[in-house]
Amino acid sequence: MPTVPTADEILDRSFRRAAKKMKEKDNKERANVEFVRAVGAAVHDRLVSIIRGFPEFDEIPPFYRELADILYGIDTIKQSLGAVGWAAKHTKMVGNQLAFQTRKAEDTTIVRKRTVARLASMVHQIEKDLLFLNEVRNTLRKLPNVEDTYTIVIAGYPNVGKSSFIRRVSSAEPQVASYPFTTKGIIVGHREAGRERVQFVDTPGILDRPAEERNQIERQALAAMMNAADLILFILDPSEHCGFPLDLQLRLLDEVKGMVDVPLIIVANKSDLSVASGYHTMSTQNGEGISEVLAEILSHKPERVEPKRVVDIRSPLPQPAEEPSGNEFTGTGEETRRRARPKRVRKPRTPVAREEF
Repeated sequence: MPTVPTADEILDRSFRRAAKKMKEKDNKERANVEFVRAVGAAVHDRLVSIIRGFPEFDEIPPFYRELADILYGIDTIKQSLGAVGWAAKHTKMVGNQLAFQTRKAEDTTIVRKRTVARLASMVHQIEKDLLFLNEVRNTLRKLPNVEDTYTIVIAGYPNVGKSSFIRRVSSAEPQVASYPFTTKGIIVGHREAGRERVQFVDTPGILDRPAEERNQIERQALAAMMNAADLILFILDPSEHCGFPLDLQLRLLDEVKGMVDVPLIIVANKSDLSVASGYHTMSTQNGEGISEVLAEILSHKPERVEPKRVVDIRSPLPQPAEEPSGNEFTGTGEETRRRARPKRVRKPRTPVAREEF
């Protein structure tokens, strides 16, 4: 996604482009006409390139579409893109109209100055939209790359050990601290499993509260669980050192169970402080139980299906082997098949009578 320029940057670049076109004309009147036409086209082309730099939100994967909607609102983004489209349409229209007026004007310099003023006014009307779209661009281009592979989403209350677990089992290096909501967005890590990669997604903590009260950070976690997960690892903190009672954590667990239809593994973390019966246990502090939890996760991974061999219908059909003829024989060892040549029969010499001298 290219950088979205400001209104002054668009106008400055367009005026310089039109000035080059103007210098190509020797006649002053024709030069002014060419400037008016070129500056309208330049502004139009620059605005259109901004619109084309954004993806079609109806065609991108659901995970990214929902993240964009959570962060900025897809309708709001489309409104700003529509404002840029309006400016692109009218700047070209005004440029063509004033170029036609310039041909008939007695003083083409006045029309040229009028063109500059009108185009500058129209572009500055969408200044806020341009700044907003550039902010959206800077955020969307930094979203993590969630691959189309076996994906484990790690969920739970804040500060229960989600980031510590993903640091131990994957390539991700999220920030780990003793206060809640350390993770502010989606973090992706990978682990090699044979010839394939397993993808771990660390999500921000979620609180047990109504959906309308959840903040932007919590909704990102829900979007990952509902759109990217092949398996969910839900981490509990029975020691309650996370700052939240266990009964609230279990209520959130029940809510997550009703939201997804993928396998869900429940793990009680911080076994070095407190142990909960009935769950897998581990300690991300000393590493106890991590390998067992990882083995349980990988046991749900579907078997790799070898891709079927595709036969090219345009390739020549295999030809059956030819039957050996009577004049051929098959050799062994280093011999190869050879064609036997018919034996030439030499004719007897005809005696020549010697002349006697």
